Amino acid sequence: MKSQTPPATGPLAGVRVLLVGGIGPAPFAAQQLGDMGADVLKIDRPGDAGRPPGLMARNQRSVVLDLKSPEDIATALTLCERADALIEGFRPGVMERMGLGPDAALARNPRLVYGRMTGWGQTGPLAQAAGHDLNYIALGGALHAIGTPGEPVVPLNLAGDFGGGALFLVTGLLAAMLQARSSGRGQVVDCAMSEGSAALLSMFYALHAQGRWGARGGNLLDGGAPFYRPYRCADGRWVSVGSLEPAFYALLLRKLGLEEDPDFAQQNDRTRWPRMRERLEACFASRSRADWCALLEGSDACFAPVLDFDEAPRHPHAQFRGSFVEVNGNWQPAPVPRFGGTPNPAPRPAVAIGADTDAALAEWGVARQA
Repeated sequence: MKSQTPPATGPLAGVRVLLVGGIGPAPFAAQQLGDMGADVLKIDRPGDAGRPPGLMARNQRSVVLDLKSPEDIATALTLCERADALIEGFRPGVMERMGLGPDAALARNPRLVYGRMTGWGQTGPLAQAAGHDLNYIALGGALHAIGTPGEPVVPLNLAGDFGGGALFLVTGLLAAMLQARSSGRGQVVDCAMSEGSAALLSMFYALHAQGRWGARGGNLLDGGAPFYRPYRCADGRWVSVGSLEPAFYALLLRKLGLEEDPDFAQQNDRTRWPRMRERLEACFASRSRADWCALLEGSDACFAPVLDFDEAPRHPHAQFRGSFVEVNGNWQPAPVPRFGGTPNPAPRPAVAIGADTDAALAEWGVARQA
């Protein structure tokens, strides 16, 4: 399926982004920019032509170039001349060996912002080592902090790949593009997931420095506090409570009929937390999730049901807000954030690899080298 020319809407309308290689965070960063209206061209390999698109390829167009071919490298460098930003997700040195490194690209386009997405960064003793999200968040401290008192748990790759990687890269690209518009000079943006995931821990490093963060699973925000954790219901489903503030905690107790119970009299007495947790586990296990939603949802008790991927798009709040969009018959999270003056374009589905090679090159004013 061939994609259409991106509509000129969204705050990044008119911005051109080139995506070269990478999985996970690099395509997600490109998708975020595409969601905000940028014209994103993804360079795919000839061997992938005709295959289904990647998992995070909406609002992107696909052109196939053989980056082992001098002619197609020349075409890619001409695309760099037309681009505002480039995103690449290879190990350090790979783009240089192909002839598409920062020196070559910036020589062709001094205003280009060259975004590099890696796990360990462009330099350092680990720079050339393979790794994945779990390894990157381990080095920065996040994996140590997540889990039960007995062991760390494997979280989804939110803190490394996407939060510590893609979103920090997007922030860096936008900042560098602003600077390039005023100065006429682009630059390299070196984004390392290990560093980004550590940056997400800034508050927890501060609490640790103040002596206010202890062993895993025993703290206010890591499941240690009985008033800030999930609970299993009678039907096997789960709910979450986050009644941190005294007023919200008091309201939760009133709604649960526990306001006079001496076990709950001192909210922040950690010696009482194990007993409080046992009591709340028994309480929530006595009724279904639907019952607890009827009692607590929408109140200041700080409550929400724990929804799965099928339930979340159908929740009334999500439906009212349009928090999810249906693309090719499947639910996807809607573009965020929302812009009042320059609304995001409607998400366009991912296209088959290579579907846009001729049309996109022509629209960017690039003649493919023979």
